[in-house]
Amino acid sequence: MTLPEIAALLGVNLLLIVVVMTALWTLAVRLKDVSFIDAVWPMAMLLLALATWPRTDGDPVRKGLLLWLVAIWALRLGWHLFRRWRAHGADGRYVDLIERTKTAKGWSFNKTALLFVFLPQAVLAWLTSLPVQLGQVAYDPPLGWIAWAGAALAVIGIAFESIGDAQLTTFRKDPANTGKVLDAGLWRYTRHPNYFGDACVWWGLYLIAAETGPGLWSIAGPIFLTYTLTRWSGIGITEKAIHKSRPGYADYVVRTSAFIPWPPKKV
Repeated sequence: MTLPEIAALLGVNLLLIVVVMTALWTLAVRLKDVSFIDAVWPMAMLLLALATWPRTDGDPVRKGLLLWLVAIWALRLGWHLFRRWRAHGADGRYVDLIERTKTAKGWSFNKTALLFVFLPQAVLAWLTSLPVQLGQVAYDPPLGWIAWAGAALAVIGIAFESIGDAQLTTFRKDPANTGKVLDAGLWRYTRHPNYFGDACVWWGLYLIAAETGPGLWSIAGPIFLTYTLTRWSGIGITEKAIHKSRPGYADYVVRTSAFIPWPPKKV
């Protein structure tokens, strides 16, 4: 594909995801809750990969590997987050965001939800998923060891994230653990195994794409995701809420790595 054709591909994909997110915003308006956006996020990236598939002539093996990996990741994570939303209702992070924005700007729920949640999520999902878009463009070269290393990293990330989520779900189901901190299993070595797993998945998908010229330029996706998880809306916002509800969390923070798994400190 030529550069203008690639630009057109990405432009149409961006328009598609904006339309989808706008449609979902109308559902949020009816529900007066935007929290289901977390479950939509991985599915949006799968949608972009699927939308790219029939419009590119890249190596079918590479395209298939990218599509299968992102599908496994997105379907597992999307279903997990959807069930969490149905079980627990509105997410306090989003409730707080909506209320703070409404207070500061005097905006309605509808306007705040559109401009601060759904439209930004559309753009960010498009950006993060660049590896599964640009990785499908070029036919050559065939898959090499970098791509297979990326596939292995993505599989490790999916497993890491899945195990971490399962351990946390089991922990929370026990009433005896109310107000306590999970510091066993993967959570003994990182405070956010789900975030670390996410990053591994998208860096792995990038490595698969990066063996091609267009795919090499998709590095903005995993860089942005890693920054988001570690510096922007991931660890910071999540831990701010946890500190308020779990008195023992401060000690857990001192001894446990925030992101990359590491043996806990002796304190």
